[in-house]
Amino acid sequence: MDIIQIVTLGLIASILYIILKDMRGPFAFTIILITGIALFLAVISQIGSIIRLIESLGQKASINSMYIETILKIIGIAYITELGASITKDAGLGAVASKIELAGKIFILLLAIPIISAVVEAILNFLPAT
Repeated sequence: MDIIQIVTLGLIASILYIILKDMRGPFAFTIILITGIALFLAVISQIGSIIRLIESLGQKASINSMYIETILKIIGIAYITELGASITKDAGLGAVASKIELAGKIFILLLAIPIISAVVEAILNFLPAT
């Protein structure tokens, strides 16, 4: 699915939502929900090439594969969190959306701890011992 199809699908779903939201609210939200999932699935198929590129660059730069995997997991959590939060915001559940965003940030921080530790250790290795 190319960008023209993605944008067209999004616009059609938006127009249908606007038309149906007053007459059939739950059905209108279902259209938006299904569209959001369909767009996410269409884009996720493109992510494979990005992952391969990042892994290739990591190998060329002799970066530990654990760091590359962690970065990819962090990116995945960020996108999934954004999708979930956006869907719940569209449903009018801003409080739930903010909790989803908080959970995503906490999971990202947990995954980032080994990277942060490695950076701090590298900095400490460059500093003269006192």
